[in-house]
Amino acid sequence: MTQNRTHMAHELTGAGARWFKSSYSDGAGNNCVEVADLTGTPYVGVAIRDSKEPEGAALFFGPSSFSVFIQGIHHARHDL
Repeated sequence: MTQNRTHMAHELTGAGARWFKSSYSDGAGNNCVEVADLTGTPYVGVAIRDSKEPEGAALFFGPSSFSVFIQGIHHARHDL
């Protein structure tokens, strides 16, 4: 089972990660989240980073963990 962990974003980019900015990110440079589907890389899973710090840390989720996280969002389990 793949554990969730933090990697440096440049490490994931170097392994083939392609980053996509969230459609909820505003154009003013605030609330900028990028996601990378790591299928086809040695990491297999999903990574999330702050686009304002593209060389900083990225959170890595294994496929099943990310699926549970997304389901929780859809069911308002992560109410902020």
